[in-house]
Formats: sequence, C-alpha cells, structure tokens
Amino acid sequence: MAPKPSAAAIAMAGKKFSSCNLIAAIREETDPDAALRIFLNPPSARPSSQFRHCLRCYDLIISKLAAARLFPAVESILSRLPPSDASHGTGPRENLLCRVISAYGRARLPAAARRAFEHPAFPDPRTAHALNTLLNALLDCRSPLPDLLSVCRDAGSSSGSLERTRQLFDEMLSLGIAPTADTFGTLVAALCDAGQLKEAFEVKDAMVTRYDVPPSARVYASLIKGLCQRGDVDAAVRLKDEMAGKAELMQNSAGYGALVRALFRAGRKGEAHGLLEELKGRGIVPHRDRVVYNAMIAGFCEDERDPNAAFAVLDDMEKCGCKPNTVTYDTLVMGLCKLGRWRDAIKLVEEMPSRGCRPDVVTYRMLFDGLCAAGEFHEANRVLGEMVAKGFAPSKDGARKFVEGIEKEGDPKLLESRKVVSVLAMPSCFGMEHPRV
Repeated sequence: MAPKPSAAAIAMAGKKFSSCNLIAAIREETDPDAALRIFLNPPSARPSSQFRHCLRCYDLIISKLAAARLFPAVESILSRLPPSDASHGTGPRENLLCRVISAYGRARLPAAARRAFEHPAFPDPRTAHALNTLLNALLDCRSPLPDLLSVCRDAGSSSGSLERTRQLFDEMLSLGIAPTADTFGTLVAALCDAGQLKEAFEVKDAMVTRYDVPPSARVYASLIKGLCQRGDVDAAVRLKDEMAGKAELMQNSAGYGALVRALFRAGRKGEAHGLLEELKGRGIVPHRDRVVYNAMIAGFCEDERDPNAAFAVLDDMEKCGCKPNTVTYDTLVMGLCKLGRWRDAIKLVEEMPSRGCRPDVVTYRMLFDGLCAAGEFHEANRVLGEMVAKGFAPSKDGARKFVEGIEKEGDPKLLESRKVVSVLAMPSCFGMEHPRV
C-alpha cells in the first residue's frame, strides 16, 4: 500500500486545505525555502492575500527560517504580522518574540535583535522576560556596555538614570523571572563603571541572599577593578581572596591584571609576585592568558623602573608556555627607552620575529619616539627606513619631533631625511599603517 502523502506534499499538489493543514505542512517541510513558499501561497479557495494565517503558522515559519538563518525572510514575515492587540488576544505570543531575538543574538546581529524587540506587532509594554532575552542576545553579540544600558534605559525610563536601570532589574527579578549571571554581571559592571561601588556590592549580596544566584567571575572582576581604580587595594585583595575560595571561579584570571597593577602602584610588588605564584599554583595563568604576566612586566617597567626584573618575568612567562604578544614586547620597549637603554630596545625589536611575535606599527612607533627622545637621530632614521619598508608610518607627533631634532643637530645627511618625513607626515600616508586590532 502506498504511503500516505505528507501535508507538505498535499500542499504542493494544490489541494485545498485549512489553516490546520498549513501548520502541519510547514512543520513537516524540511526545506525552509519550500516551507516559506507554502506559507506565502497556501492552497485555498480564497486568494493568498486573504488567507488567514493563525499565530501558530507565524510561529512555525519564523522559527524555521530563523534556525536556517534566512534573516531577510524573517524580516519579511515579521512585517506581515498584524499589530498587537492584547485586549482581543490576537497579539503574537511573547515566546515567539524571544525566539526571534535569541536567533539574532546567536547570529551576532545586535541591531536586528533590537529591531525585533521594538517591533510593533509584539505587545506593549515589553515584559521583563523579553528584556532579559534581549540583554542576553546582546551579550552573545559582545555588544559594548553602553548599548546594553541604553536598552534598559529605553525600556524602563525616559530619564535614563543608572538608578532607574537598577530598579528595572529589580522589577524583573520581583516578577519571578530568573535572571542569568550575565544579566547581573551587566548591572554590576555598569555600577562599577559609574563609580557606584556601594550599589554594586549591594547587587552582589542580593544575588545570593534574595535570588540564589552565585556571583560570577565577571562580577568579581568588575568589583576588583572598581576597587583598584578607587585606590582601595586592601579591599580588592580581600575580594580576591573571597573569589579564590570558589574553585569554579578560579579558572578565570579576569580582574587579576588590574589588581597586579594596583599593587605595584602601591609599592607592594612582593604581593603582586605572590599573586602570580598563587595563580600558577592553581594552574591558571601559564596556559590561559597573558593578562597577569603583562601586568607584572608593566609594573616593573613603569612603576619600579627595573627592566631586568621585567625580563625575568618574560623568561618565566616563556618557560611556563605562555607566549608573549606584542603588548608584552611593546611594554618592554617603552620601558627600556624611558631608561635610556635604547640599544637594548633595538635588540629586543630585532629579536621579536625569532621569538614568534612580529613587531607592529605600535612597536616601531615606540622605538622611533624613544630614539628621538634620546637624541639618537641616526638610529631613528634607520628605524624610519624599516617602518617605510613595512608600510608603517610614524605618528604626526613623532615625525614632528624627528624633523625638529635633525634641524637642531644641523646634520646635512639627516636633513635630507626631511624629504621622507614630509611625505610621511601627509594625511594620506597614514593609510599605509596597520593599527593593532
């Protein structure tokens, strides 16, 4: 006996069927393009323009198109949704709105997620659940903090105050909507960025006592950075110790770089070194990132003015299998130049390729500026030639100091370099450089 034809096959055969048949056809069709054709041209006694698509039809086709990342088609279908009319129950369900927003978030399309959130076919006012979904979608898109806060301000307050943003989160929680750790992390980061550390700590405490949500590594990192910026190093160390007692958080070294720099500025380099050893003992720093090592190197170069100790950190970094990056070497180059050890700085830049890290435009600019500051214009001229050969250019300020310096020296050979510098100083020259991403 021949198998019973599917709803999709019936649809494509031109049979007349109802909205329920259309739902079945869309659900069974595996090809999203074919499902879209069925939705747009359902077999019916009435013209397709008069066919009454039920909410479930919209739900299915939008979900299917979003899963296939056919977002132009999603936009087209969203434009067909009738305006929301909550009083008559004809508005699209909120879970459809949240699915669309989440799909845009997974696809890294923050602007589209925000457009969907504001679409007139969805009911007003937006619920806390929808707002939470949008915030998480924007977090998936790595949207900057101001964008996240603007969403909260637009949704909850015309005044745009940070306090109202916090109230909006409280309102969301009071409605029984379970927030994610990222949602709390966003609020804590915003409060710390605004210097409202007291309020940020209140949110951290409320996470545990009121909502049973443990603070994430991001929450701790924001608070540690905020305390360091305020100069309260002791409190930052205590908070670090609290975080260290939570094994699940110690696989993330976020915030430790800020603490290391704060310890150096406070003249407590021994504690900074102890922090590095603590993290190494936990198996975190050597294999995960360079933040703490770079902070140690910056501390020895900028605060202690001890490049030898900085090089010792570099050696330790390499022995532990943590590969230095251009930030690591640039910090060393700048420190050497400030101490007048420009020969060592040149040697380090020359060794960078063999160490597996090529110098970039920032590296060369630091070396060039350092040589000019030391009055070593012949060496600066040589470095300038290397920069030009690599397609880099000095900064306008660096080029100006070079010209002023060789004019003061009165060296005929160096004065000829003014021809090169005059070209490099032109705005069009700076199109050659490749700034660090």
